[in-house]
Amino acid sequence: MAKLNINGKILDLDVEDDTPLLWVIREHAGLTGTKYGCGIAQCGACTVHLDGVATRSCVLPVSAVTAEQKIVTIEGLGAAGPHPVQEAWAELDVAQCGYCQAGMIMAASALLAQNPRPSEGDIRAEITNICRCGTYPRVLAGVKRAAERMAANRG
Repeated sequence: MAKLNINGKILDLDVEDDTPLLWVIREHAGLTGTKYGCGIAQCGACTVHLDGVATRSCVLPVSAVTAEQKIVTIEGLGAAGPHPVQEAWAELDVAQCGYCQAGMIMAASALLAQNPRPSEGDIRAEITNICRCGTYPRVLAGVKRAAERMAANRG
């Protein structure tokens, strides 16, 4: 049994302790925006926020997460309206096939929460998600656009 705070809701879920958080989110909480990509924490399709930190959920056992920790999925990121990263992604048509993009958006939004004015080097160092379609130049532009929008909103 696991008690988790996912997108601001406390859920009691009947799962084995060694179940990866990804599968708990997808199969037990019914939130399918977080994707399975590689299963070894390399591609980033499974990225969620755990207390604000971009976390690869495919290798994190649910037993390593407490009820006090806040898990945010792609569904929770835009729950109160589109996040600036989501807006930038739509404006710039960042996604091609889109499979990896939820993880990319989660990694980018975590980066901007920690570093609101990242350099290109910062972005390249922190956004290590893999995109089969090669949208990396658009991802870079999207992160920069979101950072600009967030700076303008802080005024």
